[in-house]
Formats: sequence, C-alpha cells, structure tokens
Amino acid sequence: MKKIYTIFALSAASVAFSQIQKVEPAFWWKGMKNPELQILVYGKNIANDELEISDGVQIKNIQKVENPNYVFITVNTNEINVPKFKINTKKGKKTTSSYTYELKQREPHSADRESFTSKDLMYLIMPDRFANGDEKNDSSPDLTEKANRSLPNGRHGGDLRGIINNLDYIQNLGATAVWLTPVNEDNEKVYSYHGYAQTDLYKIDARYGTNEEYRELSQKLNKRNMKLVMDYVTNHWGISHWMIKDLPTRDWIHWFNDKENGFERSNYKTTTQFDTNASDIDKKLALDGWFDTTMPDINQKNPLVLKYLTQNAIWWIEYADLGGFRVDTYPYNDKEAMAKWAKAITDEYPKFNIVGETWLNTAAYISAWQKDSKTGEAANYNSNLPSVMDFMLYGDLPKALKEKEGWDSGMNRIYNSLASDFLYPDINNVMVFFENHDTERWNEIFNDDPKAYKLGLTLISTVRGIPQIYYGSEVGMRGDKNKGGDADIRRDFPGGWKSDKVNAFNPSEQTAEQKEFYQFTQKLLNWRKGKEVIHTGKTKNFVPQNNVFVYFRYNEKESVMVILNNNETEQTLDLKHFAESLKGFSKGKDIISDKEFSLQNNLTIPAKTSMIIELK
Repeated sequence: MKKIYTIFALSAASVAFSQIQKVEPAFWWKGMKNPELQILVYGKNIANDELEISDGVQIKNIQKVENPNYVFITVNTNEINVPKFKINTKKGKKTTSSYTYELKQREPHSADRESFTSKDLMYLIMPDRFANGDEKNDSSPDLTEKANRSLPNGRHGGDLRGIINNLDYIQNLGATAVWLTPVNEDNEKVYSYHGYAQTDLYKIDARYGTNEEYRELSQKLNKRNMKLVMDYVTNHWGISHWMIKDLPTRDWIHWFNDKENGFERSNYKTTTQFDTNASDIDKKLALDGWFDTTMPDINQKNPLVLKYLTQNAIWWIEYADLGGFRVDTYPYNDKEAMAKWAKAITDEYPKFNIVGETWLNTAAYISAWQKDSKTGEAANYNSNLPSVMDFMLYGDLPKALKEKEGWDSGMNRIYNSLASDFLYPDINNVMVFFENHDTERWNEIFNDDPKAYKLGLTLISTVRGIPQIYYGSEVGMRGDKNKGGDADIRRDFPGGWKSDKVNAFNPSEQTAEQKEFYQFTQKLLNWRKGKEVIHTGKTKNFVPQNNVFVYFRYNEKESVMVILNNNETEQTLDLKHFAESLKGFSKGKDIISDKEFSLQNNLTIPAKTSMIIELK
C-alpha cells in the first residue's frame, strides 16, 4: 500500500497534453429506468484539459477530484438522441484525444428478467478448480501468476470453457442455477485463483476466458432455462487494482490513523452493525478494517464509489444477461450505502434476486439483513436486500447429525433452527446449504459416509428456501480445511483435466463410491425441479422423537412427508402421532426407493436414512 500513496503523489506531475486511457463503463444502454449515467474518464492529468462531448450531447455535471487523472462526467441518457457520440479532450482548439461512446439498445423485456428463486437448485463452482476447457489460456502474458497445478494454492487452469463444456452434466444433475466464485480479473502475485481480490471490475480474467465467453455461458444456461449468478464483491478490491494504484481520492478506501499504508485488519465482529451498545472503535474496525494486506477496504460512503459500484453491477446484469447476484461479505459494508445499492438494482430489475453472505450464527442477526425485516426495522434499518444465507441452519446441521438426542441437541438442533423462521420476512427466499467454498467439506466431516450425505441433502432439498450445493460433493469429494487450508476444500474436480485418471463427469466412468453419491443427488434434485409444494408450500414441523425428525411440506394440491432418522438403528413411527397431517391420506410413495407404504398404523425407517414420501 505504500506504493499506492507514492503513485498517487506522483500522478499530479504536469505533462504537455493528456490522452484518454480508460473509460468506464465503456458503453451503456438506452431505456434504463434511471437515465443518469456517470462516465469515468481516466488519463494522465486529464482534468487539466477541456472536455467536450459531440453531437449536441449535454453534460449535466463534470466532477473533478483531487487526483487530476480522473474526471467524472454525468449525462442524461434520455436526452441523447444519437447511438454514438465522442468524448474529446482539447488543448485550446486542438483535440488531443477522443473516445467514441455507444448507447446500445436493450434486449426486449430486459427489465423483467427472471432471477433465481426457491424453484431453483444452485450449483456453486470455483472455476479454476472445475474443468480446463482451453489449455491455451492457462497463463496470460499480461497477468502475473502463471499456471501451476502442482501448487495447491496456485492457478490450476480451470476456465469458462470448461464449464460450458460440462453444462450437460450440471443440468442432468438437477441444478438450475450456477453460482461462480468471482471471475473478474485478479492480478495478484499469488493466491489469485479464488478471485476475491479483483483488479478490474469490467474485465473477465484472461485465464478464465473473455467477457464474450462469460456472456456465452450465461446465454447457454438461459437456453436451458437455467441461470448464471455472479459473485459480486463490494467490500474490497485487490491491492493491484488499477484504481487502487492511482486513487481517485484518498477516501476511495479506508485508512487508519493516517497510516501511510492504510492497513488495519478487520475484527470481523459484524454484530456491531446492530449492537446499540457497540463502541465506535469496534464498529470502525469491523466495517473499515481490511480483510488482508492485499484487500483494501472500499469506502461505499463516498458517493462516487457507490455510483461506480452500482453502475458496474447493472452493467454486468445487462451485458451478460445475469440471473442473480451473490454478494460477498455483506455485513462488512456500510449498511446505509448498500441499502441504496440494492435498491438501485432492484428498482431497475424488479425480479432480480440478490443473496448476501450473512455469516452470522443466529436467525435474529441474519434476518435483520433481509428486506423489510422486523428485526432490521427495530434498528431503524431496511437493507433492501432480497435474500440472505441461512448460516444458522448450516452451523446446526452437522452438529445435529453427530450428536445424540437431547433437549437442545441432536435433531432438536434442526427443529430449533427452523422454529426461528418467523423472524424472516420472506422465508422462501433464504439460501440453505451445508457447505461452500469457505467451509469444511461435508464429506470430510463425515468421512465420506453416503448416509450422512443423503440425510443432509434431503434436508436442504426439502425445507423452505433455495438449496445450494458445492461442486464435487455429488461425487463424494472431500477436503480438510483444518489441515490443508482453503486449497484442500477447493480440489480439482476429477475429470476436469485431460490427464485425470477418473472422469466423474461421465456417470459410466464413475467409481462405485462416486455413483452412490451421484445417483442419489441426481434423483432427488430432478424430482425437486417440478415440485411446487417444495418450492412455495407451507411447512408443518413435528418435534423430534428418538432422534427422528419429521416434517411436512404441503399446499392445496399435495403433501409430502419428510423423515430423517439419525439413529444407528431402525426406528418405528406410530403414524397416529402425525394424524393432523396424514388426514385424508391412506398411502404414500418414497421418491428415493420408489416403494409404496400403507399409512394406517406404523412405519419402519432404516438406520441413518431419509424418506421423502408423496402422500396419496
């Protein structure tokens, strides 16, 4: 960061003339609900030159900042009647540089685009570790870190083409939405594969492919009635981001105690966002502290920053025809600014879904971040964020399956977690999961036990909300975060590289162990696709007995009984106990085993087994 401030100081040196080096966004669209467009124009000492726009386009505002290399031009796109116009820099009468700006036509019904909902099953992919579809882009001459698959934390070569090549696999598995960890340029020296230290917000990392390939992936998913979800990062950028190297304003990022390098690590206590008794210093450390020395913390309170982030998000939605956002580290951002960010996006796209990473451990904390939350209202706040991640259920689920039943242990943990649903204003728009790219692998926790996997997947696939699974779990992939770090929970998918001995993308080549995981996943997820009763139905929970949890999903048309037996022995249920939900039904069919059962008396459930019974 020391270098940043030095570069910032040197940038003010005078030169004879300026040249436009970069314009962001590079183009825009006519017909937006919000017609105001802020154009960033960058070039050496460009603020010292006169700026003009051709074709009679009126400039609403020109904002210069402390760094003369930047000018921010605001125009009203509703008042522009030409598809293209020029932004010129001039010295006297001489034009020193020019940029042709284009206003494109929006696709029909763009504002009404569909987004992910509880009808969907989201498949999370870390692109560098999924499949290498184009070996020519494994390294790039313009990017620092080169491919090295032998290095656990290195670049392994997975890319967008590898995902496109395996869309049949993802669709056949039963997924309907694909969430990729960030694929924008991350030009850090090391550990760049994860993508969370982005260095260019308008450019796909060349080691993944191109902007055009990203749009191609989205379009091909849309043709399959599937959706592409972008992992959006508002809280921090990479230290090598071109704007961080030459800050527009000092307060573009957060600084501490006027330190030259600006760095102070976050205390990660985002509960201070709603703690009415929190100290000012703890709030500041949580929100303004950096995640790491390579991840400067972005200041969303700066209006120019907020406008930049808002327009960039809308640009990607429009350009790539996206089906949603997952937003990283949501509670670490300035919450008032993020409420404006979310509202600006959903005002433009009313059906667009945004799920925030709300890594907190109670429903009261998590629900406060969902739009129109009563708990948020109690703190005089409305996030405008449509969806949140159910980290409470995530935390309780593995404990529940490992414990014996007690007053608040075993399957009672799950029951107690779901009993908090009343806190959420939109419980169907909550993401449910048992692992992701930051957590211990489920199959590591349970030593590749398919029974534990089936219990966990049954739960997240049948409770309220939007289920999310992590690439490779469906073939038994594991990884030890405690011993091997993040790289171990982000292993390469078997078959994604030509040299791989086993190709798990092809069911006929899967090992017997992989098949057991895969076949269960495929059957369950494809069944879920067409079950409105699971997508939007009501829930009836029964307090667990003998470590067996039973709940019903129902609507006016149908009812489904879900049974999770967490015992090492089979259990017999007295069905009279569930009479209020079984009234009118005499038999049922388990969708996994295809067996039919009488519902007159008792029902025996094998050890460590789940049943999903369609009632008839």
